[in-house]
Amino acid sequence: MGLSPGVPDLSAFPRAAWLSAERAVLRDLSATALGYGDPRGAPALRLAVARWLARNRGVGADPEDVIVVAGVAQAQTLLGEVLVADGVRAAAVEDPGARGACQQLRGRGLATPPVPVDEDGVRVDALRATGAPAVLLTPAHQFPMGVVLGGGRRRALMGWAEEGGLVIEDDYDAEHRYDRPPVPALRSMLGERVCYLGSVSKLLAPGLRLGWLLPPPRHRAALIDAKRYADLGNAVLPQLVLAHLMESGELERWLRFLRRRHRRRRDAMIAAIERHLPGATVHGAAAGLHLTITLAADVADTALAEAALALGVKTHPLSWHTQRPHAPGLVLGYAANTPAAIAEAVPLVARALDTVR
Repeated sequence: MGLSPGVPDLSAFPRAAWLSAERAVLRDLSATALGYGDPRGAPALRLAVARWLARNRGVGADPEDVIVVAGVAQAQTLLGEVLVADGVRAAAVEDPGARGACQQLRGRGLATPPVPVDEDGVRVDALRATGAPAVLLTPAHQFPMGVVLGGGRRRALMGWAEEGGLVIEDDYDAEHRYDRPPVPALRSMLGERVCYLGSVSKLLAPGLRLGWLLPPPRHRAALIDAKRYADLGNAVLPQLVLAHLMESGELERWLRFLRRRHRRRRDAMIAAIERHLPGATVHGAAAGLHLTITLAADVADTALAEAALALGVKTHPLSWHTQRPHAPGLVLGYAANTPAAIAEAVPLVARALDTVR
């Protein structure tokens, strides 16, 4: 049973809505639209993304500035290439922070100095101390701890950015919120100093490989060139289908359905943790697709994850996502499992915990 974070319920993919949209697109599609196009992506999707971000994230974007990418992973890779070519040698990252994102940046030759995260988000004083000219953040729902970047930290970050720093904003699951109002994207406050990344991987399916990048002006031309050289642009038909879903309102209807579904699954996981893991502290419950639990200091979370896997439950040890010493814990995804499956899985994690103490 998979409790890995970042995985949506793929069995719930809206096949009927996608098929209907695809038929509508194909009915009206010109032959020339199937040729090589703008490497930034289909104009219809760039317009739809700009409108989606304005409605859902408070981001004002010119469709001309939207670059369609093969998910946030490609966006990070392209940005890493451009930053290194521009003389940047380091991009700071949150700690704990997404392991995969660090790997993407390091793979392009960037150092990733860690910056500690507390209950108000990334510590901007520690960011300054790294000397890194760029930082990768998940400010709306920090991965994996789930905190929101607080107002004071946002103001401090604005000051850092206005002095020349670049913020890479990974808005990976900001649409999934349950117990709090939406948090404004940093891009809405610091447009020229933020490279904004998003996708439908957590909203529809990661296998679609559809995301977007809003570059800062300084790197816009280089990022467009990097996308052109990488693959000449994403496949056009899925782009046009997604644009149709966005513009028709179908994607927002789907999001409302998902929020109700995910809330029930989150509640089931919290209830199971309270019953079977009473010593665990739950983090990040107000939004997202996962919970993080921290445990007593004497628990080896990698050993715990291995023991849970031996019982049939796949989790992420929190230490996978840290570079500095941190309390042990697990990162547990709930979106892809029914409440009944979650109720079966968490007791197995508790049994695994008993074996490693």
